[in-house]
Amino acid sequence: MSVRDLTYDVDAVVLDIEGTTSATGFVVDVLYPYSRARFAELLTERADEPAVARAIAQVRELTGGPDADAAAIEKTLNAWLDEDRKATPLKSLQGVIWSEGFARGDLVSHFYEDVVPRLRAWHAAGLRLYVYSSGSVSAQRAWFTNSPAGDLTSLLCGLYDTENAGPKQEPESYRRIAGSTGVAADRLLFLSDRPGELDAARAAGWHAVGVRRPGEPYFEQGVGDHAQAGTFDQITVSNSRSTS
Repeated sequence: MSVRDLTYDVDAVVLDIEGTTSATGFVVDVLYPYSRARFAELLTERADEPAVARAIAQVRELTGGPDADAAAIEKTLNAWLDEDRKATPLKSLQGVIWSEGFARGDLVSHFYEDVVPRLRAWHAAGLRLYVYSSGSVSAQRAWFTNSPAGDLTSLLCGLYDTENAGPKQEPESYRRIAGSTGVAADRLLFLSDRPGELDAARAAGWHAVGVRRPGEPYFEQGVGDHAQAGTFDQITVSNSRSTS
């Protein structure tokens, strides 16, 4: 399928964030340092909060260190951050920190200029929009709430992460999302910059388009044999079943 023939009749579009709707560089250069500077305080002063306590337990389980203290856990989180590892407890704690940063006005999210107009158009056309990102649901909600274009959460029908859906390169995760949304697999379109994720979505019966933006980490690698687009404007999505 050529870049000029990206036309889909589906019920829903599922969006990756980093490299797809938004610049990875913003996440790495702005959000990662913001969370790194706040891990120690979160782990020492708020360890009894349910979300924090759950993440701490997950770190201990993943590292095989049931007695790991706050300093050891912080060291692990920073190592995972350096590796850009998609570890659920790391993403959960980042979500707590980023949500508060957005709420305070310290942070404003980033979207490529073609994204928000297209999301609004798709929503107006009766398409259901979902997010599936490695970032936690709380981080996703804060991201879409605090965009330069204002609160975009009214455009979204649901949010999925590695905790409520599963790893992004496993087909079963996409089957789980399809079941949760009630949308048939062949009526779902997934947009991502990562070929492994596109492969998993296609294996689950979804349509998949690779988004390739210059300067993004996966741009040179490409998206394998998947259809590809440079911007959302190159993708035509409609819903023949919509009554709106």
